Amino acid sequence: MIGLYRPGYSPVHRTPAGIKLVLLLVTITAATVFVRTPLQLGAVAAGAAGLFVLARIPWRVALDQLRPMVWMLAIIALFQVLTTSPERAVVVCGLLLLSVALAALVTLTTRVTDMLDAVTRALGPLRRIGVDPDRIGLMLALAIRCVPLLATVVREVAEARRARGLQWSVTALVTPVLVRSLRTADAMGDALAARGVDDD
Repeated sequence: MIGLYRPGYSPVHRTPAGIKLVLLLVTITAATVFVRTPLQLGAVAAGAAGLFVLARIPWRVALDQLRPMVWMLAIIALFQVLTTSPERAVVVCGLLLLSVALAALVTLTTRVTDMLDAVTRALGPLRRIGVDPDRIGLMLALAIRCVPLLATVVREVAEARRARGLQWSVTALVTPVLVRSLRTADAMGDALAARGVDDD
């Protein structure tokens, strides 16, 4: 698994994990509801870029978090242009990119353990109705860790195809990525079961 956390002492790093997760949810929701033009999108994107600067995240590291989105954004942009308008395509793809960037900023500036503790504490009252906050926290941790893992798998498959001089193809890219992802998921499930995670 890949750990994305970059230690630091910036105000963004020092903000409690629970507050960052709430602000992330509120910001993405507000941007999705209220941003309707490329100009508005640019203003929000400038704010997000400012947060990366405040957190002292190198621009290469920031771009690495967004690079796996390129092909997906290209497909979405083409669909939006064909069905709506170029302006709408910019807004939709920009919001997706912005959401990923902000989520990456939270991941880069927050220890996974801190995020899990925040989620577990927030879900604590639900124990009374049979919800297991610890298990939900584990699921969140796996999701956070698997995002960069999946991005790495996609990049390795794409690089292997380019090294062999093969032409780009959605099917030829998705099939090996899916196979490798399923194998990884099986191995992860076996490892968790061996550690008694699934025991009652």
